[in-house]
Amino acid sequence: MPRPWIRNPHVQTILGCLKIRSLGGHPMLECAREMIIEVGHGVRLLGYHSQQSSLRSRSLIALIHGWEGSSDSTYVLSSGKYFYEKGYDIFRLNLRDHGDSHHLNEGLFHGALIEETFQAVHSISRLSDNKPYHVIGFSLGGNFALRIAVRHSFSEIPNLRQVIAVSPALDPYKATLSIDESRSIYRYYFLNKWKRSLRQKQLLFPDKYDFGGILKVRTCMGLTEAVMPYFPDFKTYKEYFDQYTLREDFFSGLAVPVTIIASHDDPIVSIGDIRALKETEHLRISLQPYGGHCGFIDFFPFRCWYEGEIERILRRSEETS
Repeated sequence: MPRPWIRNPHVQTILGCLKIRSLGGHPMLECAREMIIEVGHGVRLLGYHSQQSSLRSRSLIALIHGWEGSSDSTYVLSSGKYFYEKGYDIFRLNLRDHGDSHHLNEGLFHGALIEETFQAVHSISRLSDNKPYHVIGFSLGGNFALRIAVRHSFSEIPNLRQVIAVSPALDPYKATLSIDESRSIYRYYFLNKWKRSLRQKQLLFPDKYDFGGILKVRTCMGLTEAVMPYFPDFKTYKEYFDQYTLREDFFSGLAVPVTIIASHDDPIVSIGDIRALKETEHLRISLQPYGGHCGFIDFFPFRCWYEGEIERILRRSEETS
């Protein structure tokens, strides 16, 4: 229940991205070690590992950013700092073509690239030193985290204890429409970052990519449709979106505790899809009245609600294990 004057969902969403969240000393960044993770078929992903200086961490947390975010996104840095100061080791993973990683792979990023992300998260588990291992994803990263949780049921990740998704986009098609149809600030933000990413890819691999024509498209859905020829595995953009749309039956085989944290007033994610889910032995849903998209910010004192809530979930998990 944030203060009334910041309950507006757009205010919450914007506050969640402000750099004020990660101001001040940042011991997690001071000890961060860059790592390139080989995930098979020549694919490499970039990440940063911050280990407790005492070498006696409580457990390891892998953080997965959202679409066109990175390991240096404000919400990732803020959460990483919070949990590092609570005694956790932190690994901030970049999805393909996010952060400073465009040069690592010739192929383009798309949301259905779950296998390489799963293999990266699996490899990161080796850094836990047999301690509990948790995965936290935000927005599209939350979608990836949920798919990783399901894959864990038939391809076990060592020491995985909790998977938590904050404002996850269960239906990426609806989320893309929301971005295009909502206030122009969201469309401008995501579209410009995506176009910048494509320009960077073209600069690095000029013999493979020429995005000159499609970069004039003015909507995220339009650009999605225009870029489909570079993804021959999908006949249409709807078939592509369907590959990572998470419906209720998707969660039936969970073998690890999963928590979804979302708000009723999320301006990007279709909250009806989350409300339609039923809690099970392994699936818990925390729906809050306010919070926007990956916001959940309050003032006096300044805090991010989901950081404290996630810590309580992890503590309970560690105490009962």
